[in-house]
Amino acid sequence: MTPFVAELTGTAILITLGDGVVANAILNKTKGNSGGWIVITFGWAIGVFVGVYVTAASSGGHLNPVVTLALASLGKFAWASVPMYVAAQLLGAMLGSFIVWLVYRRHFEVTTDSSIIHAVFCTSPAIRKTTDNLISEIVGTFILILGVLFLVAPNNSLGALDALPVALLVLGIGLSLGGTTGYAINPVRDLGPRIMHAILPIKGKGGSDWQYSWIPVVGPIIGGLFAALCFHYIH
Repeated sequence: MTPFVAELTGTAILITLGDGVVANAILNKTKGNSGGWIVITFGWAIGVFVGVYVTAASSGGHLNPVVTLALASLGKFAWASVPMYVAAQLLGAMLGSFIVWLVYRRHFEVTTDSSIIHAVFCTSPAIRKTTDNLISEIVGTFILILGVLFLVAPNNSLGALDALPVALLVLGIGLSLGGTTGYAINPVRDLGPRIMHAILPIKGKGGSDWQYSWIPVVGPIIGGLFAALCFHYIH
C-alpha cells in the first residue's frame, strides 16, 4: 500500500472498531447494549492495535495527525508529507464512521435520545468547562505521544510489534483519564465522525455540537507538541 492508502485504511479500521464498540454498547436493541465503559475502552484499544498493525510497514502507522506533527517537529518525518497524511487520516475517520452508521442504521432508527446518537460519532464533556476540558485532552494526548515517541525512537516509525504497546497505552488512557471528555486524543477521531454526524440522514440526531468541536482538535495538538518538546529535552 502507498502511505496515503495505508493511513486512510488504518484510520478507517480504527474508527470502525472504535465508534462501532460505542454503537454496540449504547444504541437501543443491540446485542451489546449497556456494555459499559470497560467494553468501550477495550474496543478502542483493539481498534488501535489492528489499525497500527495493518499500516505499520506501509506508512509507519500514525493514524493520528498529532503523531505525524510530533514526528515532523522532531525532524523524524518530512514536513512535505504532513498534509497528505492528515488528509488520509481525516478521510479514513469519515469512512470509518460511515461504515458504523451503515452497520447500525436500524439501531440508530430506534434510538430516540439524540445525545446517545451523538456519542457514537464524537466526544463530549461529562462536565462542560472549557479550560478543564482542554486540559483533559492536553494531558491525555501528552501521555499518548510521549509513549509513542519512546516506542518509535530506534527507527522513527511504528513497527507491527509496536501495535500492542500502543493499544495498551490507549487502553490505559481511556480507563484512567477518559471519564472527563471521552479522550479524543486524536483530532480526526473526533472531527471526521462529527462531520459525518452532521451529514448523515439520521432521524432525531440533534445538533453536532460544533461549539465544543475545537477542544478535541486543539487540545491534542497542544499536548502532542508539548510531548515532542519534552522528548527532545529528555534525549
